[in-house]
Amino acid sequence: MSRIKEAFQKGRAFIPFIICGDPDLKTTEEIVREMAKGGADLIGLCIPFSDPAAEGDAVMEAELRALRGGTTTDAVFSLTRELRRELSLPLIYRSYANVVFSYGTERFMKEAAEAGADALILPDVPFEEREEFLGAAKKHGICLISMLAPSPEKRVLAIAGDSEGFLCLLPSPDAGEGGLSEMRETAKLVRERRGIPLVIDFGEKEAEEAGEAAAFFDGLIAMPALPGQGKAEYAGAYAKRMAEAVHRVR
Repeated sequence: MSRIKEAFQKGRAFIPFIICGDPDLKTTEEIVREMAKGGADLIGLCIPFSDPAAEGDAVMEAELRALRGGTTTDAVFSLTRELRRELSLPLIYRSYANVVFSYGTERFMKEAAEAGADALILPDVPFEEREEFLGAAKKHGICLISMLAPSPEKRVLAIAGDSEGFLCLLPSPDAGEGGLSEMRETAKLVRERRGIPLVIDFGEKEAEEAGEAAAFFDGLIAMPALPGQGKAEYAGAYAKRMAEAVHRVR
């Protein structure tokens, strides 16, 4: 059984993401360990990129800080190997197509797998273009996670039917307060045809809102507020609050 499947079989999952190398890789390692102790079920490792178009300004600035500090793709692979010495929970990379292309797609997937990563999210790669990465990912056992915003039923079902690991649901860009309702409707449609775990991106919100948001889904992705990211104890406490809120939902 894959580590991802096993994680979701335990119940609703809390999935914190951290930008590798902000403020430095040693701190990132400490943060990830504290998040695991705090109750995270899976952990996302963001490989920094110079133009992360799918992110907000604060995340962009954090990724640029990491790059200026010397964080490279190879450095993130080394970090993952170090983490794997103690951690058994799934580790998920998030980055951009150019990061993979510039490294070499086949080489990237091979190194990711050997480092101990379980999956990869590429937010700038539409589902229809994932074939460029899928072959190498499958060859090396890396799960390519799909993202799904509100779409026509035919497209929703096509993506749901061909996704693996879990499916990350997104609101439409202009949804505002209605984003959660949108994702619930998408989830209903997917569940009529497929039993894949459905996860939502919760952004930087706090635990008070996490329980309600997680109630209709199988997992919740979140990122600690960036000003506190440099402190491992802050991230660990955040993970504990969020994990408890998500795990309480029945």
